Amino acid sequence: MACVAARELHDGEVVFVGIGLPNVACNLARATHAPGLVLIYESGAIGAQPARLPVSIGDPSLVTGSLMLCGMADVFQLFLQNGRIEVGFLGGAQVDRWGNINTTVIGDYASPKVRLPGSGGAAEIAIHARRTLIIARLHPRAFPAQVDFITSPGHRARGGTRAELGIPGAGPTRVITDKAILAANAASGELELAALYPGVTVEEVRRGVGWELVVRDALDEVMPPSVAELRLLRETLDPGGVPRVTGWYRGRVMRCGRGSVGCEAATEMIGNGAK
Repeated sequence: MACVAARELHDGEVVFVGIGLPNVACNLARATHAPGLVLIYESGAIGAQPARLPVSIGDPSLVTGSLMLCGMADVFQLFLQNGRIEVGFLGGAQVDRWGNINTTVIGDYASPKVRLPGSGGAAEIAIHARRTLIIARLHPRAFPAQVDFITSPGHRARGGTRAELGIPGAGPTRVITDKAILAANAASGELELAALYPGVTVEEVRRGVGWELVVRDALDEVMPPSVAELRLLRETLDPGGVPRVTGWYRGRVMRCGRGSVGCEAATEMIGNGAK
């Protein structure tokens, strides 16, 4: 997924980098076809050029070589809210048919089955970035027709469309999964099947979402990762498996209370049928 997601980024774009797989994809893109990619992290690293994959938004590797260091408030006020972020790159425990993301709770908000880490800066990124990319593993519990809680708004929240709610950014344009790419319909904003991975069928993808998925007439085929991309990921960029390690850490160590887990761990639980 990281390789496929990296290809969605273009040289010279300004990207607000999320944690987990978005972090891997952005750094892979910068190391391959988009060396001029401007990476911005919530902690205040502007134009970060980490020599290794950052473990978190506060990783010291983000400081060396960056264009600018500022406070977190400056990142949001001067860059994000001023419309200077071209791409927001996010993940989440749940993504629905309108591209709404849930990173808050699984189940009822007042009495949740699972309490997730929350928004962080994701809601602001989803609102203000000129376009948003989402990366998540395909499973019907992770892709319900309607998320349990809207942390980061997509194209249609419960109060109306982005335009009706006065939300400035264009919203999610592509959702990269481990089986297919979903893309937003230009008119309605509903996610549609746009591209398939090799060997994956349309029915397999349809079983992975909780709504009647519209399939575009002309489906693209996703190019598998090249040998060079995989070697760069496994041997140079991420030999320690940072997303796996940090997902385990957030899910099992950094607990805020009973039933609290990290989003990646929650997605795994959802995929394994946690009730």
